[in-house]
Amino acid sequence: MKKGILKKLLAVTIVGVMGFGLVSCGSKEDKLSAIKESGKLVVGLSADYAPYEFHIVDENGKDQIVGFDVDIAEEIAKDLGVELELQDMNFENLVAGVSTGKIDLAISGITPNEERQKAIDFSDIYYTAEHGILVRAEDKDKYKTFEDLTGQKVGAQMGAIQADIAKEKVQDGDIQLLSNVNDLVMALKGGKIEALVVELPVAEMIVQNNPELALAEEKVTDSEGGSAVGIQKGQEALVEQVNATINRIKEEGLLDQFIIDATELAPKQN
Repeated sequence: MKKGILKKLLAVTIVGVMGFGLVSCGSKEDKLSAIKESGKLVVGLSADYAPYEFHIVDENGKDQIVGFDVDIAEEIAKDLGVELELQDMNFENLVAGVSTGKIDLAISGITPNEERQKAIDFSDIYYTAEHGILVRAEDKDKYKTFEDLTGQKVGAQMGAIQADIAKEKVQDGDIQLLSNVNDLVMALKGGKIEALVVELPVAEMIVQNNPELALAEEKVTDSEGGSAVGIQKGQEALVEQVNATINRIKEEGLLDQFIIDATELAPKQN
């Protein structure tokens, strides 16, 4: 073979390989197919948020994560025909976990606000809740509204929508952010903060387990649209599959039962 022809063939081969590499780099993995092939759905959550997701010790003395978000995750895995694996993470790391592919989905009472939508996609809304203010029972008449908390130390979960609510509603407030809601509850009980902004179902569970705390009068309706499942961008097939499960759950009235079941388990929170 002549050297000139050989060089041309090599050049064509190299260009072809480079072109293949560019196509491979430019295309994103089909996560739905990958989940089915692996036989496992990895869902991230922050298990400190009863009745959404929280730890209990079961009858065998084993730590278990339960809650109505877990029930929803189990239904999605069932419809996919795969096993469910839960990863307990700090709430503020969930969006990054989905974006980078560390987890397949984030199901943790996440509100699809504008900032999060820049990083990941979301399913349809599966639950809409109100937000409330937790105070010490002895201060219930003192702190009835956000206005009453002007200039006070107010807690909220880091990365959660309640942090934005606290910053917006509490004038001149000293907003204290922690990753774990249980730590915030301890801070409130210990007098380190004067109030805690938290989603209403969670607040009700906290009061049930901590009678020294109480709910203030003012409530805030979720203006951002409620809770949705976080999904990596560009995964339209997975979004459709998750939405199909959410629609089935709603049509079958399963969510109400999931919430009742989670509420009954909440006093066992570990």
